[in-house]
Amino acid sequence: MRTIYNIVFFLFASTLFSQSTFDYQIQLNPITIPNFPGIHSYAFAQHEGKWLIVGGRVDGIHARQPFNSFPASSNNTSIFVVDVATSQFWSASVNSLPTSLKEQLQATNFNFYQDGETLYIIGGYAFSATANDHITFNKLTSIDVPNLISAVVNGTAISSYFKQMTDENLAVNGGQLGKIGNTFYLVGGHRFDGRYNPLNNPTYTQTYTNGIKKFQIDNSGSQLSISNYQVITDAVHLHRRDYNLLPQIFPDGSQGYMISSGVFQIIVDLPFLYPVDIKESGYVPQTTFNQYLSNYHSAKSCLYDGVNNRMHNLFFGGMSQYYYNGTTLVQDNNVPFVNTISRVTRFADGSLQEYQMPETMPSLKGASAEFIPNKSLPHFENEVLKLDEITADEFVIGHIVGGLSSPTQNPFSVNQTNTTSANPTIYEVKLIRNEPLKVHEIEGKNPFTMTVSPNPTSSNIVKINFNMPYVTTIDYFVSSLDGKIISDGEIEDVTLGKNAMDFELDNTSDKMVIVTFIFDNKFYVSQKVVIR
Repeated sequence: MRTIYNIVFFLFASTLFSQSTFDYQIQLNPITIPNFPGIHSYAFAQHEGKWLIVGGRVDGIHARQPFNSFPASSNNTSIFVVDVATSQFWSASVNSLPTSLKEQLQATNFNFYQDGETLYIIGGYAFSATANDHITFNKLTSIDVPNLISAVVNGTAISSYFKQMTDENLAVNGGQLGKIGNTFYLVGGHRFDGRYNPLNNPTYTQTYTNGIKKFQIDNSGSQLSISNYQVITDAVHLHRRDYNLLPQIFPDGSQGYMISSGVFQIIVDLPFLYPVDIKESGYVPQTTFNQYLSNYHSAKSCLYDGVNNRMHNLFFGGMSQYYYNGTTLVQDNNVPFVNTISRVTRFADGSLQEYQMPETMPSLKGASAEFIPNKSLPHFENEVLKLDEITADEFVIGHIVGGLSSPTQNPFSVNQTNTTSANPTIYEVKLIRNEPLKVHEIEGKNPFTMTVSPNPTSSNIVKINFNMPYVTTIDYFVSSLDGKIISDGEIEDVTLGKNAMDFELDNTSDKMVIVTFIFDNKFYVSQKVVIR
């Protein structure tokens, strides 16, 4: 049950200064491969310059009507091999495969990762003839990338290059799959079974994973298996899907990932704006920083400057709650298609800063596309490019392949999804060394703060002090250390400035809880409270 608090506030103010260096301009060069279809929301791998593309869809954004949403007729039923250097592609049908394979491999929104010469695919969503319904597949599939590419190119049998196992814990779509050390990380996502319905009518069931699933994969024998399965749950900060998972080199030199944005917040159908860092040691919500310009899964590239210890993350188009109209940052809660190219840089001190780049996508493209990196460039094991080791003044960092294309910003909200399509144009992405270019530096600092006292406490009532730089909504969650929500509610009748309030912890038996305040549906502040 949500509890409503009434509160009074007092005035405060804050300022910010930050800077950046990225001495490159971005150039997009369109490439058309004759007869190559548009495709989006697929899985990919690469080997010796050739790309392997599996699954996804060949239509536009999904329709609003349950009977017309994610039709099986628009599933991608082909396995593609693309040689962009020679403008050639080859294909093979999944229909020659056993039923469990062919059904999963024409799904959308996989969780996938290329580990050496193996592509792992988990989950995905599509119509299953076996289930006679749209489902999230409970499958892990491994693909022998070099041999499958060779078979598709040569037109020979493909079935021997797949292995598959079933595990209900892996029934996830819309998350992302990564790897740190020997451990795979299945991050976020949800299980969605049934027909999509924007009005929340009972045509489907949906369960967010609210967490990170960690495990090892044994692919050494004839059968796949997983071991050391564990789950890290956080129903507040990890309630995410359809986001970008960015491989990172952190300031201390360690490798990991950053969750960028994603949907939907628990209290409102809007994207999360703050990122979450994932390391071998655990995860850290970076709630002091908000990223505004890229909120859904899109093409992205990650580059590390080892000389200056800066991690640059480029985002290409997609869908966003915010975009620039000239020099004005516009908020659109319909989360429209945008042509923005943006950058988030992590500096040596760990701070994050977002920039709008002067270049843009040629149109409203990039959503549900993939960026296939140029692996001939120096790169880390996690495919982050070693920017400081590239001596050329012009170089191709990779290609944007597929994705959605829309003629208007908000076709979904006005029921014009039939105007959107899968993009067949491939874009070569080149960096050109140049003098620093003028960019919009976006204020991403969280202006809200909160303290809890006494902490530790022997009472179920604590004093919470927090600041209101402007009057807005406040929601809260109290959650346990194992990620479950204990209570939630709202705080009403706010006024400008500082405030102190008595806050009840609902007589929880937990020895430690996390209190999270959400300001203006976008700024999160969390505090751990120790209970004696």
